[in-house]
Amino acid sequence: MNFEFATASRIIFGPGALDNIGMHATRMGHKALVVAGKNVQRAERLFSQMAENHISWDVFSVSGEPKIGTIQEGVGAARKAKADLIIGFGGGSAIDAAKAIGALVTNPGDILEYLEVIGKGNPLQNQPLAIIAIPTTAGTGSEVTRNAVLGVPESGLKISMRSEKMLPQLALIDPELTYSLPPDVTASTGMDALTQLIEAFVSNRANPMIDALCRDGIYRIARSLRDAYWNGEDSARQDMCLGSLFGGLALANAKLGADHGLAGVLGGRYSAPHGSVCARLLPEVMQVNIHALLQRDPQNPSIPKYREIACLVTQNQDATIEDGIRWVKGLCEELGIQSLSNYGIKIEDYQEIITHAQKASSMQGNPIKLTQAELSEILTNAMD
Repeated sequence: MNFEFATASRIIFGPGALDNIGMHATRMGHKALVVAGKNVQRAERLFSQMAENHISWDVFSVSGEPKIGTIQEGVGAARKAKADLIIGFGGGSAIDAAKAIGALVTNPGDILEYLEVIGKGNPLQNQPLAIIAIPTTAGTGSEVTRNAVLGVPESGLKISMRSEKMLPQLALIDPELTYSLPPDVTASTGMDALTQLIEAFVSNRANPMIDALCRDGIYRIARSLRDAYWNGEDSARQDMCLGSLFGGLALANAKLGADHGLAGVLGGRYSAPHGSVCARLLPEVMQVNIHALLQRDPQNPSIPKYREIACLVTQNQDATIEDGIRWVKGLCEELGIQSLSNYGIKIEDYQEIITHAQKASSMQGNPIKLTQAELSEILTNAMD
């Protein structure tokens, strides 16, 4: 029962919350670097509010997943602008880039000094620039996490820069920003959020606070993801944004599991949407985890949690673990989630994928250590 919980200094949630961003930003800085996604026009509401409050800004656009070079360019842009505030506006990639840029502006040395796996993983010495995180998708929960995921294509890896100092000072979640998301993005990001909630809930680092967030988040996404995908209803979008927020809070204070351990490696090696890969792996990881737990650790507290997940997603208190797995598979089919074979993954790649995945930070949170054969079984089943 001993645990700690860290998150953004302040969280503001609600439809129309963006309309007060200027008031909040003026308390944090006077010159902002807005780190936005590819479609900068989506930030017009943000720019209007900043102009009304006499905050000047430059824009740094991030197209796709941020890479080491992207962050280095962003640091240069922030220094050139003499920014004292970084605003991440967009999906997880834009917000992760904003967090990394804010950290490196104030901490000396090369980015490799602070990166895990391929770098030295040194801790940040200085407090980053003030960060405001404004998500426009409902998936990663990056607005309340303490790391930034960066792609290293030449190594076929995704690696993290991680520090409690990277938690944003303000996370502002306005569901209205997600109303126009197309169905494929709704599906991919929504399944990422669901995967994060399920993995954090059964993680070997879970605690009562994590459990409470995950229970509510799983329930909300299970009841609303289909509606958000097919109709984009306002109430469904609010549920999705809350579920995503709760997933970010949970994973930042627990760990994830084999799904994200494998997905991180697959995303680094292949052109595959992270959320879609997580979605296709999810029922297979659940199945293999349950089998391994029942065989090798039948008293593990994650086993009754898997049954609880089944009850939450099916809204049936008599549901079995298998019912929950079938529900996830059915949801993936309805949302058009593709098999892993569509991304060029081959059986001969398994060994290298598994070797890297076993070293991933996410893998360390899995409720039971999986063997290479079990990880290979997950990949094989997800190829169909």
